[in-house]
Amino acid sequence: MTRFDASTAGSRDDPGRIGPSVAGYGVPRIPESATARIRAVFADAGCVGWLHARRCDGSPGEISLGGHDRVVIASVYKLLLLAAFLRQVDGGLIDPAGRLTIDPTECTPGPTGIAALQDPVTLSRRDLATSMMTVSDNAAADVLLGEVGLAAVAELVRELDLSGTRIVGGTADQHRSLVRDTDTHSTAEAFAALADNDEAWTVSAYDPSYASATTAEEMTRFLWKLWAGEILSTAGTEFARTVMSKQVWPHRIAAGFPHRGALVAGKTGTIGVIRNEVAVIEFPGETPVAVAVFTRAARADPMLPVVDAAIGEAARIAVTELRRPR
Repeated sequence: MTRFDASTAGSRDDPGRIGPSVAGYGVPRIPESATARIRAVFADAGCVGWLHARRCDGSPGEISLGGHDRVVIASVYKLLLLAAFLRQVDGGLIDPAGRLTIDPTECTPGPTGIAALQDPVTLSRRDLATSMMTVSDNAAADVLLGEVGLAAVAELVRELDLSGTRIVGGTADQHRSLVRDTDTHSTAEAFAALADNDEAWTVSAYDPSYASATTAEEMTRFLWKLWAGEILSTAGTEFARTVMSKQVWPHRIAAGFPHRGALVAGKTGTIGVIRNEVAVIEFPGETPVAVAVFTRAARADPMLPVVDAAIGEAARIAVTELRRPR
């Protein structure tokens, strides 16, 4: 497959290039105006951005802005955990209907899901996965990771040849590293420290060499294979698609596609200055397009709507260039 990498295009010395062709495919040039606009969107929002987009049918033609650079994955890792869980369900290794009772006071902190509750709750592993994906439930994700095992996630990554992807732990592990790196006493204190624009924190959670990491290209490749039914059974694939389409957050990629009939199935990821989302965009009668957007903001404010909007706009520009009838 041919690659157009916008991270090396757009200068006077290199006005745009086409990468080497694979398997004899020739690829039409992606207009530089689209990639230049994506760069401008990130610059205007005050963030660094990495993006990759491709059709989910294996056809040639991609858009890449630093798409092969390693980036912090944040809660996007929950998508890989979901796939590892569903693989174990497919193999009869775990009962998705098996019920677990969870005490919120003993869970990983988070603004949504189980951690927001007051009393113990009993739900199935399948419902844990649903909460993990639809509201990015940190507590549900860590419980599910304990059930599935980090080794199963690593094995999935190896099998899919995602060589730039590494998952080093769950959200609780990430929070412990933040407390250590900020020299604070709790997760709440750590996040408060990270949100101080007068401090310039260098924490391992922001460094893809230490934190769980991936590349934008590997995430769109994963989504392509997932949508093609090459990772899970038919039932598992349908479940993954369904829970991704039920994600409640409308402020990033979904904001770029408010059209009637457009389906956005995605997973966000956020930690401090890191804001990400990966998604598959489907229009009626058209080939689905996978897009992955990763950002790092210059400011540390907990809420940066301008960066969220930039993620949606960058995705819209990329997906628009790749849309075509089935």
